[in-house]
Amino acid sequence: MSDYYKPSGLGGFSFFPPVIKNLMIINGIVFLIEMLGQQISIGYGYTFNDILTRYFALIPIGYGFYPWQLITYQFMHGGFMHIFFNMFALWMFGMEVENLWGSKKFLIFYLMCGIAAGIFQLVFPPLFNEPLAPTIGASGAIFGVLIAFGMLFPNRYIFIYFLIPLKAKYFVALYVLIEFFSLPSGGDVAHLAHLGGALAGFIYLMIDRKRTTAFRGYNNFNSSINPGSFFDTIKNAKNIFKKKGNSVEEANFYEINRNSKEDEITQLEIDQILDKISKSGYQNLSEKEKKILFEASKKMK
Repeated sequence: MSDYYKPSGLGGFSFFPPVIKNLMIINGIVFLIEMLGQQISIGYGYTFNDILTRYFALIPIGYGFYPWQLITYQFMHGGFMHIFFNMFALWMFGMEVENLWGSKKFLIFYLMCGIAAGIFQLVFPPLFNEPLAPTIGASGAIFGVLIAFGMLFPNRYIFIYFLIPLKAKYFVALYVLIEFFSLPSGGDVAHLAHLGGALAGFIYLMIDRKRTTAFRGYNNFNSSINPGSFFDTIKNAKNIFKKKGNSVEEANFYEINRNSKEDEITQLEIDQILDKISKSGYQNLSEKEKKILFEASKKMK
């Protein structure tokens, strides 16, 4: 099986899983309302979009902040390129994560990262001499999704500018470092929100791996990785070039003996298992289903 990241709609995996599809639709509708709102004058030099910004963008504390803004600001964008790149990144990095986790878990994770990003943007600007201004955009939540992809699939290759291959763990680590060293920027990019979403995503993944077997099983099926390798990438650059392979114990755990034609793994079995992952996540597979999935992955290599 290739380590190159190629989203596929085959085998039960959805190109547009439900949460990502609906997030893209909602963001698109809100963006159209914003664009139309810029053309609707309500008097005194204000437009309808100014009202939307006043009550639904993330306003600094003391200047008109309302708690619901921690959710609503995530669905507002400042221009076509802003929403385009955010939605493209959401699909590119979130599609496999939602297929792996299931829609409910992915939605909770996405909104949580967005809320954490908003809190960072509200609390920490004075410490970094960042300007106080309304904040809009899904970037903070998407940085959490980016972290999840980097930790779940660290050895997947991402093609920068469609030409330069770089493993996801290096790509994500580099992106986070760029955001950190961009402080203070004094510009119109909410770097603190990005870092807040990334940190929330990282903490969630570290806690989640202690209470689920999804990392061990699903990563054996894909590329035999360890989510800790993402943390090692940032903490100790010297160690990230050491290649990590499967342990004999893990290989034996998933080994399944199928010697007769009657016992051969069928495409129908694989499709049914992948459908189950798409609906409820890898952690809900039975041990037999995990074994079948691992055996099928070996035949595909």
